[in-house]
Amino acid sequence: MAQPTPPVAAHDVAPEDLATVARRTSVYVYEAPVRLWHWVNALAIVVLALTGWFIGAPPPSMQIGEATHQFVFGYIRFAHFAAGLILTVGFLGRIYWAFVGNHHSRQLFRLPLWNRHWWSEVFFELRWYLFLEREPKKYVGHNPLAQLAMFFFMTLGLSFMIVTGIALYGEGLGAGSWADRLFGWVIPLVGGSQSLHSIHHLGMWAIVIFVIIHIYAAIREDILSRQSMVSTMISGHRTFKDDRPD
Repeated sequence: MAQPTPPVAAHDVAPEDLATVARRTSVYVYEAPVRLWHWVNALAIVVLALTGWFIGAPPPSMQIGEATHQFVFGYIRFAHFAAGLILTVGFLGRIYWAFVGNHHSRQLFRLPLWNRHWWSEVFFELRWYLFLEREPKKYVGHNPLAQLAMFFFMTLGLSFMIVTGIALYGEGLGAGSWADRLFGWVIPLVGGSQSLHSIHHLGMWAIVIFVIIHIYAAIREDILSRQSMVSTMISGHRTFKDDRPD
């Protein structure tokens, strides 16, 4: 009678090891446009945060030549505006893909707020992140708590930063420019240009704090959870570490 093929290479496996080997399964979750947007968006946010910091707190003059021969702050502003426009175009493309992509591409824009089971899993995930649950659950897309955070800090947060950023950009382009016509009304709404600068700056810090927590959570879940995290946003496949259905 033929022996069954072991689930792993047999040359380095002890008999007791075979009992701990779990069958891995994977699901294709994040399509290529979603993954591309994620990484371009991440790079744009890094550039925006760094250049935004210097715009809010300009560096001292650099003694490398006459002031008329330098354009350091101009390059900083150009990088900020360019990254902001890339982020805006990418976000509009991401909204488009929510309509034509798969089910998971819509999670970022839709919360099942009236679903009691969804809320129970939000609180379960909160307890898991606080180390109050012994074992996590398995999710194909975002877990409910991550979905909630992504909606507020990415969907609403980026929308806020884009609107306020274009309003401020319109000041430099001048009255009647495309940016001024689109969102110039935001400046008097919040009480003037300086108030909008402060609000936009606070929004940057909110995004930065979210990014730090997001990176921590992704690495933590890649280690402790029952499915892949970081590699999923590279390959698009969510790989599960066990084949238990719960």
